[in-house]
Amino acid sequence: MNWSMYTADRTTHLKIVVVGLCAALLIAVIGISVRDLNLGTDVMTAQSPTVIKAGGPVVFTDRNGPTVR
Repeated sequence: MNWSMYTADRTTHLKIVVVGLCAALLIAVIGISVRDLNLGTDVMTAQSPTVIKAGGPVVFTDRNGPTVR
């Protein structure tokens, strides 16, 4: 086996390139699969959304106390 990059032959360089490509492919596949995996959030968004309708007066509080608008 060649221990120096300067004296490495063609097959050693080819092995290094193949290992690097395999590692990059593995990282890409893991990244794409994790992005598509939503861990149940699709179920939550598929339900009907909560709708808040305009109605009566709303009470807001701040430092001065409650105010009705």
